[in-house]
Amino acid sequence: MSIRRQLSAILVLIAGVIGLTAAVPMTAAAQVDIADRLRAVPGLTIVSEEAPPAPGFRFFFLTYRQPSDHLNPQGGTFEQRFSLLHRDTNRPMVLHTTGYDMPEFAFRSEPTRLIDGNQISTEQRFFSPSRPNPADWTTLTIWQAATDHHRLILALKPIYNQKWISTGASKGGMTSVYHRRFYPRDIDGVAAYVAPNDVVNRSDDAYDRFFDIVGNDPACRTALANFQREAFLRRTDLVNMYEAYAAANGLTFNQVFGTADAAFEFAVLDSRWAFWQFLGQNFCGTVPPVTASTQEIFDFVDATAGWGFYADQGILFYSPYFYQAATQLGWPQLKFRHVRDLFRYPGLYNEANSSLPAELRSQHDAWPMTDIDRWVTRESSQMLFVYGANDPWGAEPFRPSGRDSYTYNAPGSNHGANISRLTATDAAAATATLQRWAGVSTTAAATTRTPSTTTLIPSLDTRTPDTIRRPL
Repeated sequence: MSIRRQLSAILVLIAGVIGLTAAVPMTAAAQVDIADRLRAVPGLTIVSEEAPPAPGFRFFFLTYRQPSDHLNPQGGTFEQRFSLLHRDTNRPMVLHTTGYDMPEFAFRSEPTRLIDGNQISTEQRFFSPSRPNPADWTTLTIWQAATDHHRLILALKPIYNQKWISTGASKGGMTSVYHRRFYPRDIDGVAAYVAPNDVVNRSDDAYDRFFDIVGNDPACRTALANFQREAFLRRTDLVNMYEAYAAANGLTFNQVFGTADAAFEFAVLDSRWAFWQFLGQNFCGTVPPVTASTQEIFDFVDATAGWGFYADQGILFYSPYFYQAATQLGWPQLKFRHVRDLFRYPGLYNEANSSLPAELRSQHDAWPMTDIDRWVTRESSQMLFVYGANDPWGAEPFRPSGRDSYTYNAPGSNHGANISRLTATDAAAATATLQRWAGVSTTAAATTRTPSTTTLIPSLDTRTPDTIRRPL
């Protein structure tokens, strides 16, 4: 899509969204129940209001009607799901972009806790049920998804008119960056967690270098490499076990990988990546030695990569992600020198199209990531990035401009890195930055918040989308 077409579409959107919500005098608005104010927003539907997850909060499931194609707003529409954790209209709002489906439980992202704010958490377009029908997959682009969030913000800002912060982890962090690129005035700052930036798709030596140095124990890296090789040497027995596992659990392979043998190769290659993404240095002792039983090797792959994920029933759910990876986002391409001589499907792991059904496989367009990387590096402002030092997805990070933007690395952390895992000095600096962007101070937050932002609320803070395994 050309920049000119994007700008034209943006003007259409602004014209269509201005006036969606009638202005309400502040004194009168304060007396109107929040549910009634939400119902008054054209295109917005309250699906349900759930029991309060904690004192001082209200929690809603909602949908917002979006054009299937923002370049053709008069065409079809779909209902985009999102949730709202309502605190107070006088508090800041956090836009939590999942990049995937919508979590069906109440939670506070870390920025929401740190600024004691409201929070909306959105489902990415094309994740079911937020999918147009019929589904034109060519409209699943970075810009189209960013424009979904833009329209939702414009619809809700008359109600939540304080500062806005955008956040997300992994693909959700990428999504928040993309939205900021196209609509920088929508929000007042971005906190993007563990967001990869594969700007040149086939230039992925950074990932190979990462696996050469990750962790502080060379013996652990060697053990993982030896484990993968041993798994391939026992391919026949392990594939037989995988086929039995699939039959017992009603799993098939005909739609994506074609055979259990191909899925096996992908899973074994993925196990080293998954080990560092989800587990890490403290789990090096769990890596099976080459003398381990075949069952122990099978179980370790299941504990890291997860056999079920590579069956149709596991991987098809994530087709919107893999489609975006294949067409725009890029995909890590590793050399695997230690096992390459044992491949049966060369190139399988290094193509995002391999993880898609045949009808969705498409060509990669390098321009969108080139454009976004250039903008983040040269023009962005109020961008905060957090990476885990032992997370493979951080091997190719975003590098923001010097305009009130920052990057932090959590020592020893994996794909769950966040501000709380930074050094004390970095955590204090990152927290102060977020609070400044949100228009709150540490002192003000401490005196006005109920409940405390520094004390976890089990029903809101101990289970977050970041604890749920995703392919990214």
